[in-house]
Amino acid sequence: MSFDRVLRWALVAIAIAGLSAGIVARAAGRPDLADVAWALGTGPVIAGLAVSIVQDLLRGRVGVDAIALLSMSAALALGQPLAGAVVALMYSGGNILEEIAVARAEHDLRSLVDRAPRQVHRKSSERIEDIPIEEVGIGEELLVHAGEIVPVDGVVASAFATIDESAVTGEPIPVEKTRGSAVLSGSLNAGETFQVTVTAPASESTYAGIVRMVTAAQTARAPFVRLADRYALIFLPVTLVISYVAWHISGDVTRSLAVLVAATPCPLILAAPVAFIAGVAQAARRGILVKGGRALEALARAHTVLFDKTGTLTVGGARLLSVEVAPGENPDEVLTLGASLEQASHHVLAKAVVAAALAQGLKLKPPEHVKETMGAGLSGQIDGRRVIAGSPEMLVSHAELSPWELRAIRRASWRSALIVFVAVDGRLVGALLLADELRADTPRAIRLLRDAGIARMVMVTGDRAAAAQAVGAALDLDAVLADRVPSDKVEAVRSEQRLHPTIMVGDGINDAPALAVADTGVALGARGASASSEAADVVILTDRLDRVGEAIVIAQRARRIALQSIFVGMGLSLAAMVAASLGWLDPVPAAIVQEVIDVAVILNALRALNPPLVRSGPRLTAEQGLTLHHDHQALLKDLDRLRQIVDALDDAVPESVAGLIGEAHRLVQSSVVMHEREDEDSVYPKLTEVLRDRHGLAAMSRAHREILHLARLLARIAEDLPSEKIDRYLIRDAQRVIEAIETLVRMHTAQEEDIYEAVAA
Repeated sequence: MSFDRVLRWALVAIAIAGLSAGIVARAAGRPDLADVAWALGTGPVIAGLAVSIVQDLLRGRVGVDAIALLSMSAALALGQPLAGAVVALMYSGGNILEEIAVARAEHDLRSLVDRAPRQVHRKSSERIEDIPIEEVGIGEELLVHAGEIVPVDGVVASAFATIDESAVTGEPIPVEKTRGSAVLSGSLNAGETFQVTVTAPASESTYAGIVRMVTAAQTARAPFVRLADRYALIFLPVTLVISYVAWHISGDVTRSLAVLVAATPCPLILAAPVAFIAGVAQAARRGILVKGGRALEALARAHTVLFDKTGTLTVGGARLLSVEVAPGENPDEVLTLGASLEQASHHVLAKAVVAAALAQGLKLKPPEHVKETMGAGLSGQIDGRRVIAGSPEMLVSHAELSPWELRAIRRASWRSALIVFVAVDGRLVGALLLADELRADTPRAIRLLRDAGIARMVMVTGDRAAAAQAVGAALDLDAVLADRVPSDKVEAVRSEQRLHPTIMVGDGINDAPALAVADTGVALGARGASASSEAADVVILTDRLDRVGEAIVIAQRARRIALQSIFVGMGLSLAAMVAASLGWLDPVPAAIVQEVIDVAVILNALRALNPPLVRSGPRLTAEQGLTLHHDHQALLKDLDRLRQIVDALDDAVPESVAGLIGEAHRLVQSSVVMHEREDEDSVYPKLTEVLRDRHGLAAMSRAHREILHLARLLARIAEDLPSEKIDRYLIRDAQRVIEAIETLVRMHTAQEEDIYEAVAA
């Protein structure tokens, strides 16, 4: 514990002891001892306050503390030690509250240092030796084993390497590096052991630069200025003028003392800290760790928010987007074969494919005779068939691509996705599209931020421009900055700071410098991104981006309550000062009145403990919300099948068209129509009881009617098939209706998820 902190607690203890001892002495009939005890309890507080005021003046800061110094000193000088003791307790206690409110977690860089390698594997004369990282020289060759952190900047000396750069650049999917490709320190070896030729010593490598930027940004922060001090330049001279006028008119210096006691600025001292402490507590209940009152106040003043992309706006890492199949092939069979083979690989993409297959309930088969070609793919035997899964370069060797292959590659390009082709016995049967995707709660999080008054939102990411622009357009962000390294992110934050108070939201090591330099750094820390959590002012402990908007709303309410308490306290103090100047309040009663004002201010400030948006009336239970979510998950699987049917109709022969359209019709009737009718009959009546504004539900019901109308159109097409000539026009009409149903239901379901989230308990 620091000396200043020990001193503050000691002064509180002395003030309490002095006031208590004086009260006991007065009760025992010894007023002389009572006056001595009160004076002894007040004196040290006066001395400590005088030193503090001198230090503040030397730093160019003037606060309302001078009123407390004058009132305590005048009370002792004029023989009113009880008034001085009461003021001493109020002031010293207020300082302790303020200290608690503004104390921030230490921004040590322990997590960054712990992650950095201490030793490296140096290769020399066919011998491998472990040496301290400081001894590595440029041009030396190092080995980086699977799962290890790349210790220094260098170039790949092996034929091939798979590098996860998400912690440094923000690129969500591991990149394949060939011989001579640059590799950054702080990256993770996501493949097999490879050799790297050193191009920069440890002290000059990328990872060390990130540590230096975080440290520099933190030490450059301006000290926290107490909210109350902003009003001191008004309140202090007003107090002195009223005190002088009271003495000048009455000729009684005791009136002047009573004015000073009544003006003791405890409402100013207590209001902001208590409100901010309450705001921090309320945020903690929602899984939001705010590191002190300074961070909460900065949140409340925010105008601009900058987001990282990977792991912040998106889930981070590869996810299976879709399964593209050759004509006549089954998507589940293609995914089963691909995932069964990928079980034998340790590649990050392989894990994503296997996870997607298991999530869909597919039964995987054991692969045999598996052979992996690093950076290209792998092959093996599954149920006696030779299966290959790999890159287009490995499998698509013929000069002219088939229509479905072109479509798969085109869709992968549009969605900035990686593509893994699957072949069985030498014939391509399908392709798996994998990419990063938006978090489910990201659209709602953006909307909450707009509602909270955030005027500008910018995405700044190390990812490619195409992928970044797609995400920015989907979220209607104000600007997108792609291909940014950590130093570029810092500069982007500083550029925005020059215009308005700025928040930076991120989750990776590469975000730590920007988080540290922003007015408020917000880290998504649920996944253990400790480096960014250390650098941030606010840490979201749950894996929910929408908590950022909640944090801002909580901060705004806490600041609003603090200001309200300050102004009400100042108003009541002014009224007490006027009463004291008229002789209606003596010093001790004035101190008691001031205590009453303090209690009122504290009680008002504690309102910040309550949720900012208190809703009365019924809400959906957590169980009901979970059931509705599971219903939607099942529905989305059927929508995926509708999309596959639309694709299959592209190449379908007339004999199979009727079967595909009939399947789509049966799927729509048994799944989509049934779901929408259930929503209208059972779910929406419950929502009507919960929602204050029913007009939104009316619009949702309108979507139900449109979906049912499209379902009737599809039913008509299916019923007329036996008598209709199946030509390209009929197929096109069927595709349009099925696509319209799939698109509308998918969007409608996302809207319902937002509503359920908003009204769930």
